[in-house]
Amino acid sequence: MLGCGRAATVIAAGSGWWVRCLRGRCCRRLLLSMAKSKFEYVRDFEADDTCLPNCWIVVRLDGRNFHRFSEQHEFKKPNDDRALHLMTKCAQTVMEELEDIAVAYGQSDEYSFVFKKKSRWFKRRASKFMTHVVSQFASSYVFYWKDYFKDQQLLYPPGFDARIVLYPSDQNLKDYLSWRQADCHVNNLYNTVFWMLVKRSGLTPVQAQDRLQGTLAGDKNEILFSEFNINYNNEPLMYRKGTVLVWQKVNEVMTKKIKLPKEAEEKEVEVTRTRTKVVPLHCDIIGDQFWEEYPEILAEDS
Repeated sequence: MLGCGRAATVIAAGSGWWVRCLRGRCCRRLLLSMAKSKFEYVRDFEADDTCLPNCWIVVRLDGRNFHRFSEQHEFKKPNDDRALHLMTKCAQTVMEELEDIAVAYGQSDEYSFVFKKKSRWFKRRASKFMTHVVSQFASSYVFYWKDYFKDQQLLYPPGFDARIVLYPSDQNLKDYLSWRQADCHVNNLYNTVFWMLVKRSGLTPVQAQDRLQGTLAGDKNEILFSEFNINYNNEPLMYRKGTVLVWQKVNEVMTKKIKLPKEAEEKEVEVTRTRTKVVPLHCDIIGDQFWEEYPEILAEDS
């Protein structure tokens, strides 16, 4: 008899024993006590990595040694649309798998995933957040590679690392995302000028680096305009602003076969359905307009 008062069956399983109620229900307390062993003390060595409550959980993922990876796989400079779209596809896959992500922001070989302030996923264990994001992203990168690099074979597996940071206030989070977008602008402006000097002026990478040393944003814009007739403000927003991923309700038109009354055969009709999906945006997130248009990101009950 078990503690619950029901008859039980004792089943030998390998080197252990299982107890099962005849009605198919296990007496959990008894099973746990039987499962204990002298080796269980090793669990005490596990560090408690529970994230603080009521904080935004941000997992920032970066490509490991992607400078070499981009050279080996012949990425176009200064920006390769294939690589950027592949990164976004992987980030969308992560958000669809881990639905507690409120918003994500990416540029170059990095992506930041913001989990809801009151998320209880994985009991708020930092290691779980981080490993789930990295593993899902990395496997997606390999899986979808051929869809974006049709003529370029994947020569070796890419690597990604991640860190986790907690932000206690909404303003802290907004400032973090603003920082990443400002970083996107600074890096892209430099890379755009640098590669123009290399490709069109014939400078070596070292010479181009020396030419740009000590220059400010205004100086770089002047070089682009006066020497290459490029207005940096006309460059694609994806390059200058990066990519923001948000949840949006969208209408999808699909074809469905139905059988109408008094009709002998099925007929195909178009049906419009509304669903929530991850949508990429290329816009400014430093100002207030973005947050006014998407207040649900910071909403407590989002």
